[in-house]
Amino acid sequence: MSNLLKWPNLDSVELRILLHEIIGGTGQSDDLSRAKPRNFYLPLAGPSCRVALKFKGKRVIRIEPGKAFDAAQWQQISNEIEQSITGGTKVGRDYSFSGRRVKGSWRGEHSGVQILPPPADAPSAPLEQADHPFILEFPLMVSSVDALTNYRRSRKHRDLTLLLNVLLIGGAKSMEFRHPSSWAHEATDLSQKSKWVTQGFSAPLGALLIDQLSVPAARKLEELAPEEYDAMLGNDGEGLRVPSNLDQSICSYEALLTPNREKFDRAAFWFGTASSMRDVSVSASFAAFVSAIESLTARGTHHNFNVPFMADRESMKSKVERSCSGTS
Repeated sequence: MSNLLKWPNLDSVELRILLHEIIGGTGQSDDLSRAKPRNFYLPLAGPSCRVALKFKGKRVIRIEPGKAFDAAQWQQISNEIEQSITGGTKVGRDYSFSGRRVKGSWRGEHSGVQILPPPADAPSAPLEQADHPFILEFPLMVSSVDALTNYRRSRKHRDLTLLLNVLLIGGAKSMEFRHPSSWAHEATDLSQKSKWVTQGFSAPLGALLIDQLSVPAARKLEELAPEEYDAMLGNDGEGLRVPSNLDQSICSYEALLTPNREKFDRAAFWFGTASSMRDVSVSASFAAFVSAIESLTARGTHHNFNVPFMADRESMKSKVERSCSGTS
């Protein structure tokens, strides 16, 4: 049976989004059969199946026509995929949060990434030790399929924020998709009544996609030499500053080959998780740091390690044999 997948480097999640937008349906998997590789049928299995996707892990490795395959519809899908690969570029935008108050803007001339302070009417934390909002702008390849463009914007915003969390003193984080609820007091007055509230942040932002970077703020963020920046300790209340090689670091990240960038993204995720877990469990935070390190290593099948007591056992066995044979 012919393989319809002609784009070996196409992101499997993006492919699923395109197929869902054009074919529709909930899809049906044969996971219960434990087939290797597993199959996923759209819109359903059986006579109504248009295409069958074969997965290896989370990656689509093959697409085969189903019983209800529509050649004209597949041509439409192929055209959308081609356009999505070579689509135009715009600027994506969203809020991120820094452990340092953002009082100015910074722009990477080569990376096209920009940090902007929040607008004057945005909510602000009364304390320095808080999550301070800022607007993050970045170049984004867009698609004619809105769902695909939104996925790309959300994912790149998350990945860049995780990268900034590694590179910036004070870290950076994005608002999670799931907003947990908890009991809380307003401000720091414990005499006030408690309220059951949902975590969230809302502030003026404007369009999520624009044609070019916004006008920078009148004040620019201070840039420090990397050695001086790395030596900074504590929060002096002066707000966010950036290393002078930040633009170069972002460009180096963007230049990584896909497998290496995926490794780095996993490591950055666990690095951020370690920070957020510190107040919950020190041991869990440590385990997350271990996961971050392991994400950057290659998994081997053999480990050259001699167990000490096994070596002693062999030595003792040899001595006993020599003793029994009358040799020394």
